[in-house]
Amino acid sequence: MRILVAEDETIIRLDLKTTLEEAGFDVCAEARNGEEAIELARTERPDLAILDVKMPKLDGIEAARRILAERPIPIVMLTAFDQEELVSRAVEAGIFGYLVKPFRQADLLPAIHAARARHAELEALREEAESLAEALETRKVVERAKGLLMEREGLSEQEAFARLRRVSQSSNRSLRVVAEAVLATFPEG
Repeated sequence: MRILVAEDETIIRLDLKTTLEEAGFDVCAEARNGEEAIELARTERPDLAILDVKMPKLDGIEAARRILAERPIPIVMLTAFDQEELVSRAVEAGIFGYLVKPFRQADLLPAIHAARARHAELEALREEAESLAEALETRKVVERAKGLLMEREGLSEQEAFARLRRVSQSSNRSLRVVAEAVLATFPEG
């Protein structure tokens, strides 16, 4: 797994890099501020990012928000502060893990694994939602096409659907594509 580390304190950044590499991870990029983190996330395309909350130029939470807007990846925040307001902002930004410094390898690795698992769950839910939305949209188009065939051709609902299905199978096109072609051929209204 390729990891981006963003930490403005050099000693902590090097310690974090060493800890991650000893655990078998590839630290593909190191940033000293939020703006660098965004740019490196864009160019290096890491699998996960570990960002310090308080960094120069742009804080870690805002950097995370911008990274996630471009390419959703699991992000773990590191901070010396455990203020409720920071945690709330991190959660709103879509952060998957939060660690308070000083951290140990025993804390870091479970946070990484939990962030990856939560991210995978969210991605599966997004894919399912997209699939359901696509199925609903297909159903609407097919229903409209059936209605037009019933109206224009005097077919029953069952006959209209059978015709759409038959054309779909014989043309090796999806039912939605055939329904959209019917709608284009017989404009509604």
